[in-house]
Amino acid sequence: MNVLVIRKMFAGLLFLPLFSLAQVPAVTISGVVRNGPGKTALPYVNVRIMADSKLVAGTITNEEGRFTITGVKSGSFTLDVSYTGYETYRQELLVGTLSPYLDLGSIHLKESPVLLKEVAVSAGRSKDGLSEKMDKKVFTLENNVSQSGGSVLQAMQNLPGVTVQDGKLQLRGNDKVAVLIDGRQNAITGFGGQTGLDNIPASAIERIEIINNPSAAYEANGNAGIINIIYKQNKQEGFNGKIGLTTGLGALWVRKENLPGISPQYTATPKLNPSLSLNYRKHKLNTFFQGDWLYTRTLNRNEFAERIYSDGTVINQQVKRNRTTTFATVKTGIDWLPDAQNSFTLSGYFNREKISDEGDIPYYNKDFTQRQRLWQFLEDEVKYTAVASATYQHRFSQPGHLLNAGFNYTFHREDEKYFFTNIMPSYTGTDAFKLLSDEHVADFNADYIRPLKHGRLEAGIKFRYRSIPTDMHFFPGQNSPLDVNAGGWATYKETIPAAYGNYVYESNKLEVEAGLRLEYVKVDYEVNPNHNTYKSDGYDYAQPFPAVRFAYKIDKDNKLSVFYNRRVDRPNEVDIRIFPKYDEPEVLKVGNPTLRPQFTNTIELGYKLKWTRGSMYASLYTKMTDATITRIATVVPGNTLIYNIFQNAGKSVATGGELVWQQELNPYVSFNMSGALYRNLIRAFTITNKYPVPTTYSVPEERVTSGNVKLNGSFKLPGRTELQFAAVYLAPDIIPQGKIGARFSTDLGIRKYTRNKQGELFLNATDIFNTLRIRKSITGNGFVMNSTDYYETQVFRIGYSYKF
Repeated sequence: MNVLVIRKMFAGLLFLPLFSLAQVPAVTISGVVRNGPGKTALPYVNVRIMADSKLVAGTITNEEGRFTITGVKSGSFTLDVSYTGYETYRQELLVGTLSPYLDLGSIHLKESPVLLKEVAVSAGRSKDGLSEKMDKKVFTLENNVSQSGGSVLQAMQNLPGVTVQDGKLQLRGNDKVAVLIDGRQNAITGFGGQTGLDNIPASAIERIEIINNPSAAYEANGNAGIINIIYKQNKQEGFNGKIGLTTGLGALWVRKENLPGISPQYTATPKLNPSLSLNYRKHKLNTFFQGDWLYTRTLNRNEFAERIYSDGTVINQQVKRNRTTTFATVKTGIDWLPDAQNSFTLSGYFNREKISDEGDIPYYNKDFTQRQRLWQFLEDEVKYTAVASATYQHRFSQPGHLLNAGFNYTFHREDEKYFFTNIMPSYTGTDAFKLLSDEHVADFNADYIRPLKHGRLEAGIKFRYRSIPTDMHFFPGQNSPLDVNAGGWATYKETIPAAYGNYVYESNKLEVEAGLRLEYVKVDYEVNPNHNTYKSDGYDYAQPFPAVRFAYKIDKDNKLSVFYNRRVDRPNEVDIRIFPKYDEPEVLKVGNPTLRPQFTNTIELGYKLKWTRGSMYASLYTKMTDATITRIATVVPGNTLIYNIFQNAGKSVATGGELVWQQELNPYVSFNMSGALYRNLIRAFTITNKYPVPTTYSVPEERVTSGNVKLNGSFKLPGRTELQFAAVYLAPDIIPQGKIGARFSTDLGIRKYTRNKQGELFLNATDIFNTLRIRKSITGNGFVMNSTDYYETQVFRIGYSYKF
């Protein structure tokens, strides 16, 4: 390696990526060759794809006159069809990037008195890839070294356009993201929202798809877009698999000392993640197994806050939460292919998540001379999820012509117990509550895909029934602060039938994708009649949700696109759950059964530029939302307790731009850099928080301009070793009734392959400079709350995996 190469390698050290983007796919081309006059099929006809008089690929038709050519890259070609006794047929052929299958339909040959010499060409084969769509970014996690061994939430925080705030993913500053697992909603991540991502091991995941402008084929919820998490599954012939083990430590030192008189913060928190993936395929059967176990201790929250009230009262507090989590997942199933046209898959998914939280919340006066209260809690929560799936696929004789049908049943149990010790100057009380929630979801879907000469048609139906009975019991102690009359039972019921149609067209200059989804939604929320505030409620709507994209190809390397879609965000069951949550007794969270869906219209303009070793994508967008869902905090007159309750805040507008740049500098250094700039505006509105007593509050217009910058890269070293670096800066942003401060973090990882790349050893560190902390300022009716959270962000991990 000469000096010049070494200099280039180190010059690129600051441009190190984290994830690899899916490449341009190969396309399968099919059709039928017929006798012109008689319309009868012609077997053994030569079909060739030519470029500049050179053969690209070819085949011959079968006994039914059908032909299939696989592995054709995108480009402009000439289709050449020849057969003895017939005139040679030629036509221009465009192979684009939108559809993995193209159907050329029937090709009719004219008889010729001239006998032509037959030429036979055998077709090459290659594996189909993913579509390269401007509205979909696909990232594989195989190359994620700096976040290996962590959770899916941690792995995604460095992706372009993605940020993490309060444990939730945001796309372009918006947390209304629909999270799918293997293309379907799942109780682990929530139906319509997002939960549990911080506990799903990244080791179980193959790739992540980010879809900012989903087509009508996707469900209509999630105005910010869709994130689809694809689990690993190997279908190679024979027996194969992968085993791995990761361990690590976090919170190696105390970032801010506790207030006096409470238990210690978790330090040197251990992490352990063994994983096993197995697959066996022989003839018509394929069986698979994926198992992961994650054990982690975490300083989950360590927030210091000051509450200042208009009457001069000042309260200083700390919320310290030590968390221990075990998360076990098993996914298994069988694929059966009885013949070339039909396949069946039966699969099961089981998950057990156990969370133990030990928390201390001391409250002091303004100058910290008097402790007014100490609230200690122990949470014992267990969640179970079981999913049974059956899918069927029929492949018609034409490649890519498919009928898919599936049924999924999901059961999710949330068994939560809280035990409280309320230490006051004059007494000590003990309190408790128990929450049991069972979620039942039945989904049926059928989808039809028909390739066309210049695109494809898609259509489908879906039906969902969802029921969530919930029961809350309070066990008050001496002078209990618990509102026992706010407990009891409640049942959430949701019925959604839907249908969609979608059309995709591609020519030399144009791309069109246009679809319409029709949804009817009926939600009933039944509340026990003894509840002291809320009554039974619900809503229904029947709405169209169009999704359109037009693209103009300036040339093969430049493309302009315009998107429009309409989407909905329905309240999650926990958003309307009527029971107050007491893990922080002076800043309570309560649901709101009068909450209604928000509807969003999005317009986006995109531009993509490609060159030999890189690409750039830029976009401008605006989102206009009615009945914006946001959490509003109010205080009851004469009381210092704060009640956080979701409300519909009226109209809001989000306008912004995004830029993603990928570049390979040389064989040793490559990087991707992304930047986003957006402006969020919420119009002035007035709401009434009904719990515990009606409290009306007028919120002035809020607006902020914010953004983020991310830099990821890869640096290849000698000896099959790779160094990776990721840096993220998030500018100050708007939150409900306030602002969140700027945040910055840096991750670093190194990996070495062993045993001809079958083995992989890695070492990484997240937030290596320990700079990430959350600063917030919230203003309500008669109070201001300023806080900084010094929760655990720095973790060092080491791991090894082996493929066999």
